[in-house]
Amino acid sequence: MSERGPSTAPSQGPGPDSPSPSPSRHSSPAPAPAVPLTAARRTGLLVTFILGGLTALPPLSMDMYLPALPEVTNALRSPAATIQLTLTACLAGMALGQLVIGPMSDKWGRRRPLLTGMVVYVLATAICALAPTAELLIAFRLLQGLAGAAAIVIARAVVRDLYDGVEMARFFSTLMLISGVAPIIAPLIGGQVLRFADWRGVFVVLTAVGLALTLVVWRGLGETLPPERRHTGGVGSALRTMRGLLGDRVFAGYTLAGGFSFAVLFSYISASPFVVQEIYGASPQAFSLLFGLNSVGLIIVGQVNGKLLVGRVSLDRALAAGLAVITAASVALLLMSSGVFGEAGLVPVAAGLFVLMSAMGLVLPNTNAQALMRTPHAAGSASALLGTSSFLVGAVASPLVGIAGEHTAVPMALVQLSCSLLAVGCFLGMCRPWRPREPQPE
Repeated sequence: MSERGPSTAPSQGPGPDSPSPSPSRHSSPAPAPAVPLTAARRTGLLVTFILGGLTALPPLSMDMYLPALPEVTNALRSPAATIQLTLTACLAGMALGQLVIGPMSDKWGRRRPLLTGMVVYVLATAICALAPTAELLIAFRLLQGLAGAAAIVIARAVVRDLYDGVEMARFFSTLMLISGVAPIIAPLIGGQVLRFADWRGVFVVLTAVGLALTLVVWRGLGETLPPERRHTGGVGSALRTMRGLLGDRVFAGYTLAGGFSFAVLFSYISASPFVVQEIYGASPQAFSLLFGLNSVGLIIVGQVNGKLLVGRVSLDRALAAGLAVITAASVALLLMSSGVFGEAGLVPVAAGLFVLMSAMGLVLPNTNAQALMRTPHAAGSASALLGTSSFLVGAVASPLVGIAGEHTAVPMALVQLSCSLLAVGCFLGMCRPWRPREPQPE
């Protein structure tokens, strides 16, 4: 049974894929959103772009840096596995930071924790540009991730404050359109920066982006969680709330399915610079173009999900289709990288990665929406658990893809297939989409 903090709002009931609860069990109407939807619509464009910018910050922090990974390896005289820990540290920081900032936003509102985190992010990123050793770079990337967690967790919580049901699923797909531009332009920008500066210039650009986003948030994003909907408890109350959320089998199933799917995505992000550039001999600019093309696929499928499928096809069916495609693409990549089809060139491998990335447009928004629909009483804590599971599993996957060195893609494909199967297992075994959905636990 889920437990709630002492001042949580009443449940809004199950999501759109759930059967309607009986009037005797849920006789009171669902609470109004923190900000009326009419007001949200009037300011929708600005809020959408701000939330899109916040959700774009993680891929900007990761992907703009990817073309520079081989250069960092040489400049700091460290092995590739050590330099990949700069990605792992940032991911781990984002995961752990969400566990703290999510409950803070349920207690103090969304605005103050977000602005504090953004300021620290800017300072940490600036320090990364000055790091003289791999060890110091890893340490400051950890701090960068801890602070940048505020952008991720609070953006999702704000969406939960403003939207519910099918509207929330559609909004997540819209955010994917905006934030999906970041993986396209980030490696391109990173590749161009490397034409005129060394890898430190990438962090200078990231510092400027973080500063600009901080100013936009300060001027354009108001508070979306009014005082009457905030939690009044301390750390113990936050931990009880999270324990209650994890006790909800359906919420935990969607959270784990999304987390393992993100690990599939991040294993690609972590390994692809070495696979494409070192194994197949592509230039940093060619890698950036391929990476951007894969992100275009993710955006297109995400928009098909939000504009065409949501409201016509159940979220669980769209999610199941996405997981099936990801698993099939992982099998194909493993067969190609292990030489079953002979020596595969860059084109078939790139095609497999494109299919895998595109299918994420069905998986990520729908796992987020389905999980958050069950948690109207603790959106910040639920968002923290969603993000933490994704980033922690991704952080574990990152060093595994390079465990056999820089000259084979087999570890990447094995990690992708393993995590795909685990995501499918969590979805089928815990969410049980073929059964009528039980109401959210009280």
